[in-house]
Amino acid sequence: MQLFRIIWVCLFVVAGPAGLSAAAASSSAELAHAVAGEEHAHHGLPAAAVELGRIGPFKITNSMVLTWAVAIGLIVFARVATRRVQAVPSGAQNFWEWLVESLHEFLAGIIGPDLVKKTFWFFATIFIFILFANWFSLIPGVGTIGWGASGKDGFRITEPLLRGTNADLNMTLAMAMIFFACWLVWALQANGAGGFILHLFGPKGDTTGLLKLLMVFVFIVVGLLEVVSILFRPVSLSFRLYGNIFAGENMLESMAHLVPALGWLIPIPFYFLEVLVGLVQALVFMLLTAVFTLLICQHDEGHEEGHH
Repeated sequence: MQLFRIIWVCLFVVAGPAGLSAAAASSSAELAHAVAGEEHAHHGLPAAAVELGRIGPFKITNSMVLTWAVAIGLIVFARVATRRVQAVPSGAQNFWEWLVESLHEFLAGIIGPDLVKKTFWFFATIFIFILFANWFSLIPGVGTIGWGASGKDGFRITEPLLRGTNADLNMTLAMAMIFFACWLVWALQANGAGGFILHLFGPKGDTTGLLKLLMVFVFIVVGLLEVVSILFRPVSLSFRLYGNIFAGENMLESMAHLVPALGWLIPIPFYFLEVLVGLVQALVFMLLTAVFTLLICQHDEGHEEGHH
């Protein structure tokens, strides 16, 4: 049941970037026009996703197409692998069970068995989706097939048909915002509204008299700084993932055109590097979101135990 819940929730994750991409499409288009002149001077992946078409007011970009392809591919793969579940797994079923069980044990060792029961569906989904999206973006043709123009260095792609999923800031920001919404729900469930506010602004430690009044003021200021830090978490999460994947794809593009005659050979070592980067970035995103959740819930549990 955990496996079905994890794979089907990929559609929930994809729904976020689709909505944000539609909402941010105008600004993305403006950014694309703004950097158009620079792209002719600096060859590489365009800064903004390319609009391929529309369904009414809903804009379809090249990164959204790849996002949907990855999500549908994962769902179909999981359904086929678990169509006839065997007591002794083999093949694709064995792969999925190994992956889910390994992630569950790994997260349980970090955030604890109680919290992992509530949050595992999200953390496992986000890791699996980001990992396969990163690796799928390395398939030859992604970012290298599309529309372009001929120049002194040959034909250059300026508007690729497909774009790496996480090389679009709309996508990474959508995942970060979905986590922020889940984090807020989990924090309120664990602490309650009053406990959540107390966790941020309440004084810590045992003090009395004038020192206690001073500490109340200090922790109010600290709480305000913590609120600012929490609000910036979606920004830091989204830019960290986007920056690494976007830079990696541009590096592969640069290596392919470094020596035109060896354009098929030079990028190969960097492909292996990007395979590792794809795994590391998926792991980093999952671990950061898990630790953020642990910090808000673990404090409350310890606080309640102290009162009991």
